[in-house]
Amino acid sequence: MLRVLISILILAFMLAFQGVSVAGTPNVLYAGVSLVKEVPSDLMGTWRVSAKLKNTDSPQNFKSTSVDIWNLSRHNDVINLSNPFTGASASINVSYVNKNSIKFTKVGDYNNQKLTDCVEITIDGNSFSGVNTLSLETYSDADKSLINQKKAIYQLYGEKISGADVLD
Repeated sequence: MLRVLISILILAFMLAFQGVSVAGTPNVLYAGVSLVKEVPSDLMGTWRVSAKLKNTDSPQNFKSTSVDIWNLSRHNDVINLSNPFTGASASINVSYVNKNSIKFTKVGDYNNQKLTDCVEITIDGNSFSGVNTLSLETYSDADKSLINQKKAIYQLYGEKISGADVLD
């Protein structure tokens, strides 16, 4: 009898932690590890970023070159990227960190459009180089279905303007 009771308790414990209820309704438990703490502090600061268009399916929608200012700051487990000239600001989602190589995504919603920047860079002292893959999606007013999607790939080069390592 004790063996049956222990087996039932173990089974109930396992079901509870696997996200399955006895009634059959799935309970989903999401967990993850934040990579923000792995991002090197060298990334934080103000950067002058130049971009050169490498490939696009919509040359009329994407500039061939651009220069921007990125201000990257970290507060707890959130990294924010802002542009002091445009006033744009967004939290970034870090998906990969390996020493000084970082991959992050930034998503901006504008009316019925969503712009997704997927940035992959490698920091080398007070500079970085990498690639920015952009996806511009336009959605219908009526039913929010995807109307079209435009893509572009930019080569990036960044020079640190201010931050902890500029004067080293």
